[in-house]
Amino acid sequence: MLFSLRCARVPHTVGLCLLAMVCLPFAGCGGGSSKGAKSISEQLVQARKQSTPDRQAVALLRVASKQNAEGDTAGATTTAKEAFQLLSSMDDANATAARLVSTAGFLAAIGDKATARKALSLVDERAAGIADPVRQVSVLADAGAIYGNKTTGLSDSAAATSLLTRARDAALAVEERYRAEALAAVALGYTKGNVASEAASMVEQLLETARSNDNPRAKAEGLAAAANVKAQIDQADEAKTLLEEAATVAREIERTESRAYALLAVGEATAESGDKTAARSVLDEAYAAADKVGDEEQRKLVLAKVSRALDQLK
Repeated sequence: MLFSLRCARVPHTVGLCLLAMVCLPFAGCGGGSSKGAKSISEQLVQARKQSTPDRQAVALLRVASKQNAEGDTAGATTTAKEAFQLLSSMDDANATAARLVSTAGFLAAIGDKATARKALSLVDERAAGIADPVRQVSVLADAGAIYGNKTTGLSDSAAATSLLTRARDAALAVEERYRAEALAAVALGYTKGNVASEAASMVEQLLETARSNDNPRAKAEGLAAAANVKAQIDQADEAKTLLEEAATVAREIERTESRAYALLAVGEATAESGDKTAARSVLDEAYAAADKVGDEEQRKLVLAKVSRALDQLK
């Protein structure tokens, strides 16, 4: 998934992580021992006790992932459809759009393409209500990718192209400071949605936007985003070159907080490219810069973000 480049502005809501965890089948949906069935049943009860429908949906999708990991596709489908119904009952686009995309992706991957299409249609309707323009672009791009993906999505190139075109137009209208992240989301959407020719064009726009930005942090983050896309479309050499360029820009940033965030973006992109050794080195630099931030609250915040990125390398 595309890393967040706006760490100091607003949290980037990301899609749900489909957990690859071992669990025993859900009672009545795939057999298995009574002990395993009880465990899943307890988790379902706990999920339904969450304070709001969107939180209930998140918890239910985690249970569905566990059911599916053990081969209980019927139980996983039932649970995921319950999550979809909960999200459908809410009108808040900010709280539900990204979660609907995750639910759609999960349902499409396990074979319930009809419900997945309903979820994506609802995302399409609600996208305009998302307050953060970069998040709106990301949601549209992720939805487009599911429509077009031929392996785990709906293999609907027409719907994918339509939604991704809207995402592209919205990305081009985003404030310049954050446009690179938006364009990167669209480029990845085109790639995952099997619209490779458009992906290449978006990467060029992304690079142009990043290199023309006078803000060094934005420039470094934009170059890192472009590198991430290059890595995703199997252009490893180009990705490595861009990461080196991004790191050079980041290291020259005077303000320690901005330097830490820029290096964090480069480190995360480097990890996405598969080079964990290089990623750890860059993230260590980010940590050192973060530790020098003067404001104590901001220092703790940046250190926590870098620490999480380092933990993910283990």
